[in-house]
Amino acid sequence: QVQVVESGGGLVQAGGSLRLSCTASGAIFSINVMGWYRQAPGKQRELVASITRDSNANYADSVKGRFTISRDNAKNTVSLEMNSLKPEDTGVYYCKVTQTEVERWGVIRTYDYWGQGTQVTVSS
Repeated sequence: QVQVVESGGGLVQAGGSLRLSCTASGAIFSINVMGWYRQAPGKQRELVASITRDSNANYADSVKGRFTISRDNAKNTVSLEMNSLKPEDTGVYYCKVTQTEVERWGVIRTYDYWGQGTQVTVSS
């Protein structure tokens, strides 16, 4: 199994910054895309940012220019630097790790692994 753990959430005022970190461990074979999602109360979980192994990043329009995603392939970590935070950024942030695995008889499948989430609260 692969374990995914997030850290770095907290309470900040509007305009402040936070840095979220995520570490994958366990049966690591070949991690592909890593990403951050968030979910606010009463809303559906949405993609915030994702990054490929070659560091090609993709951002939601609402966070472009404010958030930066990065990863360290050797350490199996991904981070999200959040600047100029707004109250609407409030929510539980989840890390997702996608890995390609070889199963019995050489069958190749891709699996998604999720962390438990870390709370980010931005006050006005």
